[in-house]
Amino acid sequence: MSHTAHIPSHRKPRQRASKSALRAGVAGGVLSTIAVAGAAGPAQAEPVTQTIEMPTITSGFSTAVAASAQATQQVALDLETQADEDAAAEKAAKTAKKAHAEAVRKAEAKKKAEAAAKAEAEAEAKERAERASRTAERTTLSASSGSSDSTGSSASAPSSSSNVSGSAASIVAFAKAQVGDAYVSGGTGPNAWDCSGLVQAAYRTAGIDLPRVSQSQSTAGTQVSLDNLQPGDILYWGGAGSAYHVAIYVGGGEFVGAQNSSTGTVQRSLDYDRPTGAVRVL
Repeated sequence: MSHTAHIPSHRKPRQRASKSALRAGVAGGVLSTIAVAGAAGPAQAEPVTQTIEMPTITSGFSTAVAASAQATQQVALDLETQADEDAAAEKAAKTAKKAHAEAVRKAEAKKKAEAAAKAEAEAEAKERAERASRTAERTTLSASSGSSDSTGSSASAPSSSSNVSGSAASIVAFAKAQVGDAYVSGGTGPNAWDCSGLVQAAYRTAGIDLPRVSQSQSTAGTQVSLDNLQPGDILYWGGAGSAYHVAIYVGGGEFVGAQNSSTGTVQRSLDYDRPTGAVRVL
């Protein structure tokens, strides 16, 4: 006898033919109903829900992210350091360029100062030589003037175009001896003059005291025509009594005057700057 003879079977008993027919009819009816409903209108689709599973971050991935962040931070630090170094180099270059320009400027200034000092020394030496020459000329003039006054004989003014005697010779010679002196407002000598200071000093050599300013000097004597001038006459520019400039007529159609700060004391033709009038004091 088989070991499984008494074990009951787990299979379900076969359904009867009637029950199978009934189920087939029900199924057919349901399918027919669904077909009719589908023909009547669209079926409502049910929403489909899908669950997406997110990957799980493992400890190895976290370590990689941390390493990447650290590397990025290091790159940023390196870039910042490079930028600081570049800025420092640029600043150093600018400082060096500025220092070089300053050194060049100082060298040029020193060179100019040395040239100016040399020129000044040469000018001073020349002025001393001219001053010595004028002093010697004045000494000779004083001696000649004294001799003329005591003997009554006439004396000729140096480099004059006509013979001038007496006090006029002294005045003309003194005025000519100052040619080349500087013009200084308010100057009364011995090496710097203004216009009226020169005229006053020239007349003082002849023992004549004139007023100090040009306005008063322009009325200190007799008014004379410019066509009838004599050496020693006072020329003036502006009105008589309101003159703004004076000089001394030295003969030969020329005058000597302390003109301005640009020209200093000069000897010029009357045509250089035609005067307004003249007075004769002698």
